[in-house]
Amino acid sequence: QVQLVESGGGLVQPGGSLRLSCAASGSMVSIYAMGWYRQAPGKQRELVARIISGGTTNYADSVEGRFSISRDNAKNTVYLQMNSLKPEDTAVYYCNAVSFGLSAYWGQGTQVTVSS
Repeated sequence: QVQLVESGGGLVQPGGSLRLSCAASGSMVSIYAMGWYRQAPGKQRELVARIISGGTTNYADSVEGRFSISRDNAKNTVYLQMNSLKPEDTAVYYCNAVSFGLSAYWGQGTQVTVSS
């Protein structure tokens, strides 16, 4: 089992920045990839960014060049640095972990609101 706790959400003006953190605990040796998803009201949950155990990263086209995902293995923490935020980035952001056995784990979510 893996437990995920997100932090760092909040209200920010367009063009601003936020950094989300996801602290993981439990059977981390079984984890293949970690990432961030988001879900806006009335929309499906979508992948924002993920980082695979070897360090490869993937980003949604809508955030490429603005968001950056990183992982601190010593702290079992994944970060999502979000720059140049837009109103359309407003959503609940969820941390996700996938094991080598393809089990998926989710955090409780953190709200990000981009508004003037």
